[in-house]
Amino acid sequence: MTYFYTLNAKRTKQFLLLVAVSFFTALLLFSKNFISMPVFSSQDTPKAIYKGEKGIALTFDIGWGDEKASKIVQTLIRHKTKATFFLSGSWAERHPDLVKKMKEHHFEIGLLGYQYVDYTTLTNEEIKKDLLKAQEVFKKLQIEDIELLRAPTGHFNKDVLHVAKEMNLTYVHWSINTDDWKNPGSEHILSKVKEAKSGDIILMHASDSAKQTNSLLPEVLQHVSNADRMVTVSQLIDNGVAETKLVH
Repeated sequence: MTYFYTLNAKRTKQFLLLVAVSFFTALLLFSKNFISMPVFSSQDTPKAIYKGEKGIALTFDIGWGDEKASKIVQTLIRHKTKATFFLSGSWAERHPDLVKKMKEHHFEIGLLGYQYVDYTTLTNEEIKKDLLKAQEVFKKLQIEDIELLRAPTGHFNKDVLHVAKEMNLTYVHWSINTDDWKNPGSEHILSKVKEAKSGDIILMHASDSAKQTNSLLPEVLQHVSNADRMVTVSQLIDNGVAETKLVH
């Protein structure tokens, strides 16, 4: 009988230990998830658009380079598809004809700042100064209706969002990152594209670092078209409720 109680006590202790470990593990996972969750606040707080409701938006960032962008624009024109380009002012300044060509073919244009700099390292005034310089470039190119913004490096915080709101710009992030600028291979890029569903914003690049993008673009467009209809970011936002997030 003594043996039974001793064994039972051991099992009880093991059970309680297992419960305690499970509890603290669950608490740790919850804490991590809570920390990484998008932070939603009041309606007046500026947020970043990263997803829409209907359609799929294909976006391209161009911060530098003289070779790849033209080919990608030609491929998009040939396939008669829609796309949104986020252009740095310094790049647009050096490629005015290509920027005008984008506009003529009804591609949407958003700001990617002027210089390639991490906005999270700048003050609000420095961010605003960089954006005003970029806007001035596009005004000279007779493109004055730009309403979308993406930070040059893709990094943003609440200060960037506040400046965007102050300048009547909508900050646009993404829900699918193809990592094409890293040239990870066609299998990796296409696997990311195949994840796209209605409402997604896909990030690609047309800078010279993206060496595999143009050759894969016809297949990318085919996959996206099969998943849903292609739209610009503005159309995606207008199509329904856009999902937003604010990071600290």
